[in-house]
Amino acid sequence: MPRTDRRRQFRRPIALGGAVALGAALLLVPTGTAVAAPIRVLGYVANNGGGVSVLDTATDTVSSTLSDSNGGSPYGVGVAFDGARGYVTNVRDNTLTVIDTPTNTVDAAVPVGDGPAGVVVSPSGAHVYVSNYRAGTVSVVDAATLTATETIPVGPNADGVALTPDGSRLYVAHDVVGAGTVTVVDTATNAVVTDIATGNTPTAVAVTPDGTKLLVVNKFSNNVAVVSVATNAVIGTIPVSFIPHGIAISPDGNRAYVTNSEGHSLSVLDIPALAPVTAIAVGNRPIGVALTPDGTKAYVTNFTGGTVSIVDTTTLSVANTIPVGTNPVGIAIHAVPAAPTSLVAGYATLQLRLVGFTVRGMSATLKESHTGNPVVGKTVAFRTLKGHPLCTAVTNSSGKAACNANVPLLVGLATLLQGYTAAFPGDSAHGPSRAHGWIGLL
Repeated sequence: MPRTDRRRQFRRPIALGGAVALGAALLLVPTGTAVAAPIRVLGYVANNGGGVSVLDTATDTVSSTLSDSNGGSPYGVGVAFDGARGYVTNVRDNTLTVIDTPTNTVDAAVPVGDGPAGVVVSPSGAHVYVSNYRAGTVSVVDAATLTATETIPVGPNADGVALTPDGSRLYVAHDVVGAGTVTVVDTATNAVVTDIATGNTPTAVAVTPDGTKLLVVNKFSNNVAVVSVATNAVIGTIPVSFIPHGIAISPDGNRAYVTNSEGHSLSVLDIPALAPVTAIAVGNRPIGVALTPDGTKAYVTNFTGGTVSIVDTTTLSVANTIPVGTNPVGIAIHAVPAAPTSLVAGYATLQLRLVGFTVRGMSATLKESHTGNPVVGKTVAFRTLKGHPLCTAVTNSSGKAACNANVPLLVGLATLLQGYTAAFPGDSAHGPSRAHGWIGLL
């Protein structure tokens, strides 16, 4: 039904789906042996009441809350293909907040169009597409310069957005009450190709991982339209519950998960069969939904409840519910790389003993390369340049690790005077780092 309160209209929650791709990383330990680094999978929840809640999906807890003083009423959430950046639309301030996800710090606020709502990142991470609800446009943001380089007119109430896996086609849902359409944009030319009639008030869109089908959530038809990407024709519809909002597709492309905002449930759909599977009761007024990269868990934002319901996709039941911010809406889940680090080693002194040597004052300071913040509580290993172990120490509140070492004569004076190495092997949150420090005679 039509809305007359325009201010309330633009505060309404939206939901976005997005593709998630995993990256691989290797850490080099001091011995030179390559081992697989653990991968963090984090969730980002845009709270319409302010701030972005960061979820650790390993523990299903909120690890931090990010806020942008220039960002008002955050809505959609997108994450770049390698997880290194997050993007959040701010509908009141007409900006796009940029988050460095390895360190979870806010880097920038990029001006976009009037009433930014949906956001999606190209598979290469080079461009970010933002639908501007009030302006009826899409802003194309260059991820390298963090500027909007082009504006594409698409039509009124531009809402949910999605890309094909190859990034060649952009789909924009129009949240217009009545017979609704989805606009198709050629991203090579940023020109509108066609408009697809899908149902009453399309609000969210998602593309299957194989790129063959577009799924459109029709809010007031209470169904999901399945569109052939090749022909731009609707090949079927799947019924859901009352006032659906958000959608996510499983990694294998067989199932879709749709939030029903007034049905207070999550519909599970069989895409090949074009049929509903079941509906799972979740929290109050569910809006957004996102899956872990392995597809084993679905996270649902509950707008009125201020919570996220965590659904086990094997048992199709709610496994946990966790509090987040006020009025959570958009959500994205992604594998996030470790934050790059730097080590700076100090100068140590060498003292001769009857049965060997004592190296005093070896030290190294570990910091995040992006922020310059100290990395606390990490073990740093000190060795000779030939690999003989000297000592280990844990970084303090300033990021500094320091220790002394008694060394046998067989190590040799010449070896010690070449200096020492300090090495942090890295972990899921912080990448590896090495440094060379000098040793001098007292």
